[in-house]
Amino acid sequence: MALTVAAGAPYPASIPLPDDFQPEGIATGPKATFYAGSITSGDIYRGSLRTGKGAIFVDAPAGRSAVGMKVERPAKRLWVAGGATGHGYVYSTRSGDTVKDLTLTTAATPLINDVVVTKGGAYFTDSFNPVLYQVPIAPNGRIGTPRTIQLTGPAAQIVPGLPNLNGIDATRDGRKLIVGHTALGKLFLVDPRTGSSRAIELTGGALTPDTADGILLDGRTLWVVENFSERLVKIRLSPDLTRGRITETFTSDLFRIPATVAESGDRLALVNARFDLGFPPPFGPGAPPGTEFDVVQIRKP
Repeated sequence: MALTVAAGAPYPASIPLPDDFQPEGIATGPKATFYAGSITSGDIYRGSLRTGKGAIFVDAPAGRSAVGMKVERPAKRLWVAGGATGHGYVYSTRSGDTVKDLTLTTAATPLINDVVVTKGGAYFTDSFNPVLYQVPIAPNGRIGTPRTIQLTGPAAQIVPGLPNLNGIDATRDGRKLIVGHTALGKLFLVDPRTGSSRAIELTGGALTPDTADGILLDGRTLWVVENFSERLVKIRLSPDLTRGRITETFTSDLFRIPATVAESGDRLALVNARFDLGFPPPFGPGAPPGTEFDVVQIRKP
C-alpha cells in the first residue's frame, strides 16, 4: 500500500541545506541533531530536526568526499564513507576536528558508500568491489588498522558499471550485518567474521532494481530508501533475519530522489540527493548551479 506522509508541528517537514551542497548521507545524534555530508566537497552540515536551524560543521580539506555516515554516540565521533577517494573519515562531534583519515583501499575504482558502527568496529561498503572494510574499535575507543573482508555468496555478485553493495546496518550485538545491493534490488545477511552471505527472502512484493539505497534496521523493522522510485519501503523481518515481508511503502511530495535515512526518536529523516539532475563528479556533471537541497522528516509510520 502506498501512502503519502508528512511531518507534523513543531518539527519542520523540510529543512534546507546549502544550495549546491550535493548531499547523500545523513546521520542523527542526541537531542534531534542531524548531520548531512556533501559528496562534492566532503563538508558536513549539522542541524536540528526540531528547529530546522544549522550550519556547516566540518569544512573538509580539499579532495575529501562524504557519502554514508553514522554517529558513534559513546565516543562522540562521526564516521563518514569517503566515496571515490577510497578513504573513511572520523570526525569529533564535539569540535568537528578530524580524528582519523583512514585509507580503506587503494583499488583503482572504489566507491566507499556507507558505514555502520558496532561495539567492535566500523564496517564500510564498496559499491564497485565485492568486499567490506572493517575498522576495529578497541574497548577503550582506540581506532585500529583497516582490514578487507572478502565477500562470498550472493552478496559478492558485481554488476559492472552500476552501484552494487550500498546501504549497511547491523544487529545490536554486531554479529550480523545487513547490506543492500542496488543493482540486484536484493538484501543480504553477512557474517562480519567470514564475509559469507545469504539472501534475505522477501514476500509481499519486491524492491525495485537499481534504486535501493540507504537502509535502517530498527529492531525487526528494516527501512529501505528507493532513490529514483522515491519510495520508503517498510519490511518486517523474521527473528533470525533470513526472511522479510514488505508490509507497506510510503511516498511523499517532498521526496526528491531521497538517498539515505536516519532515525531520531519517533521520526525518520531522509536527505534528498536529487540525482535526477546529475550525478556528482567523478560519475557525472552534478546538479546545475543554484540547485536547492533539503532534509525531509516524517513520523515513523
